[in-house]
Amino acid sequence: MSASPFAIDPWRLVEEHVDPQRLGLTEALLTVSNGVIGLRGALEEGDPAFETGVFVSGVHETFPLSYPEKSYGDPDQGQALVNVPDGMRVRLLVGDAPLDITAGTVHEHRRVLDMRTGTLTRELDWSAPGGDRIRVTTGRLTSLVERSLAAVRYEVEAVQGPVRLVVQSDLAANDTEPIIDNDDPQVAAALRRPYRGVRRTACGDGGVLVHETIRSGVQVGSGCDHVITVTRANGRVERVHPRVVVDEDHVRTTAVIELEAGDRLTILKLLAYVRDGDRPDGVLGDHVRAHLAVGHDLGWEQLVAGNREHLDAFWDDVHLEVEGDDELQQSLRYALFQVYQASALIEDAPIGAKGLTGGGYSGHTFWDIEGFVVPTLTMVAPRAAHNLLRWRSSTIGAARERAEQLGLRGASFPWRTIDGHEASGYWPAGTAAMHVNADIARAFDLYRHVRGELQFERAHGLEVLVETARLWISLGHNDRQGRWHLYGLTGPDEYTAVVDDNVFTNLMAARNLRAAVASCGRHPDRARELGVGSEETATWARAADAVHVLYDEHLGVHPQCESFTEYDEWDFASWGDRYPVQEHAPYVQIYRHQIVKQADLVHALWWCGDDFTDEQTARDLDYYEARTVRDSSLSAGIQSVVCIQTGHLGLGLDYLREAVQVDLHDLQGNTEQGLHLASLAGAWLALTAGLGGLREDGPLVQLSPRLPDGLTGYRFRFLWRDARIEVHAREQVTVSVAGVDSLDVVLYGDQVTITPDEPAVVPVRSVEPLLSTPRQPVGRSPRDLAGA
Repeated sequence: MSASPFAIDPWRLVEEHVDPQRLGLTEALLTVSNGVIGLRGALEEGDPAFETGVFVSGVHETFPLSYPEKSYGDPDQGQALVNVPDGMRVRLLVGDAPLDITAGTVHEHRRVLDMRTGTLTRELDWSAPGGDRIRVTTGRLTSLVERSLAAVRYEVEAVQGPVRLVVQSDLAANDTEPIIDNDDPQVAAALRRPYRGVRRTACGDGGVLVHETIRSGVQVGSGCDHVITVTRANGRVERVHPRVVVDEDHVRTTAVIELEAGDRLTILKLLAYVRDGDRPDGVLGDHVRAHLAVGHDLGWEQLVAGNREHLDAFWDDVHLEVEGDDELQQSLRYALFQVYQASALIEDAPIGAKGLTGGGYSGHTFWDIEGFVVPTLTMVAPRAAHNLLRWRSSTIGAARERAEQLGLRGASFPWRTIDGHEASGYWPAGTAAMHVNADIARAFDLYRHVRGELQFERAHGLEVLVETARLWISLGHNDRQGRWHLYGLTGPDEYTAVVDDNVFTNLMAARNLRAAVASCGRHPDRARELGVGSEETATWARAADAVHVLYDEHLGVHPQCESFTEYDEWDFASWGDRYPVQEHAPYVQIYRHQIVKQADLVHALWWCGDDFTDEQTARDLDYYEARTVRDSSLSAGIQSVVCIQTGHLGLGLDYLREAVQVDLHDLQGNTEQGLHLASLAGAWLALTAGLGGLREDGPLVQLSPRLPDGLTGYRFRFLWRDARIEVHAREQVTVSVAGVDSLDVVLYGDQVTITPDEPAVVPVRSVEPLLSTPRQPVGRSPRDLAGA
């Protein structure tokens, strides 16, 4: 854990001093992206750096997975997101010295990520070892209007002269050292040089490259072009025509310029990236050139203006404020900004757990994207949610194949993937975690409910619901008493693996089955096309009604899985600070103790809350808080919601802070590998579903805002079908609406009608906890982790 490297500012991350020892952290935090292209916040000169590079969604390479003891059903291939040709690098030679912040003298160095324009800017005042002094001002963006465009503006002013500058601007493939989560030398070989050149051409003051990944066959076109000018101190502007060299893996643009004091060199570097595995490579190159031409027509100022207009509209829809805690407000806005950046213009590809901010987790998408990111986007950027769910539905063929391979019916979606095929070689915390299928189904059903888009459900959601329902029926069975069980599976808690009747999994499967029945009822003709008849839907309904939910009568709590409350207790008092536990203890110890990696039963208290009484929720939370170590960043947001729901507002607020500051404070110690997008989305859900009491899965929007000590108020907006709803909580709660003539909502249990001219205004209400504030394992309270 470390302090945030940024000053507190309502709309910006401002880094006043660049620390070379923390570049990995700031590279991830200062990423700009549009969901298609991601530019890590590395310095333009490329050195020093932790991980430079550019990512494009869906561009990945495969590699053979090797096993000491391979079992039937283990996947043969792994997948990893790979850097596309890196166009961010602009090297500068000042006299005979390369620009390097670890050499010479740094007089000033400041970087700013602006959440209203989607730009990263930099101001550097630097003297070379020989004494030549320059000021460098840069800006970069990915366009939120033109999905294939990115741009860099690079400006150098001579403080004293004359000085000779040599600028070398590159577009380079197979030139970036990747993060590799595997010690197998075959993997390193596949990922270090993933591309073969297909085509190369010069283009203006730059060039175009077309590459193809060697094993996966993904093609990507990349290109750069430049507009280089010198503005003399007297105002005269001169165009500079550089030398361009193009080979299979490089476009190198070089210019030599002499500056006098007050002269200014300006470079606009335009970048275009296009991924398409189906079009001929020549067409791919033509598309890149077309996008570069659009960039020329727009220029830097219009690209920035387009981003500003786009983000103004976004922030108008989802505006949020926190009164009484400026850092929390900045953190929540940053979280929502990064979740939106990761998805804004995405098509035909998933969001990885790290988005396009780094190579951690090999760029894979996991269930937590549908669990936290897609529900957030459904209420703040529904088009992005639509595109992500459409991608998931497009992979159902691979999911059917996986189910067949496992000897099951229906479709089994992967634990981790990029192209829809399972890429996890670890059964206990991979394929055995079948709850991913219910989590994905929930995201489709929630989108249909919040957006009211029945045609989308018919085209994409129904088939997912049907095939996951079939999967559950083939996995489950009824005992002699008629109870329906799921054995040998893993819930969200990876420290308790391959268990019987995990309560979260059982309840989520039942909801999946009921959602499938209801969806078939809404689309009977399409259901018949999928081979669904009344007998099959009746089987689903019976299984859902008979699902077995464990309960320990002696302790008055729900065991997370069969016999969990009888496992030996973990000795937290003597364990010290050895976390994550999996890095310090063997699984033979972990699996037989009551130690919970992340919220599991407590997760069910949120997503399946109707299945628990208030007293059960309070007792279950109290029991599992004392055993949950949060070795996963997903947990804090979940625990925040349930703590607030049960009246523990202070603890819930602490968990919210942990979830939202996981990256800004590097709480997991690995943000350099990429942001934790699900935690950031979970923080927004902790604000809205936790503090706001938002329940979006009923016939009407339900709200029960709470105001914890430490905040004087808060405000947030979200989208519900055609309406935009705003909740403002202070001494009074005001719920207002825009976009519709009127809307019925449930506020503190009472149905009220609101209109654009007549909001609902009621006093804020408190909730009394049934039990005292629960304790956490020694050293694992949210305040312990935050270093408070």
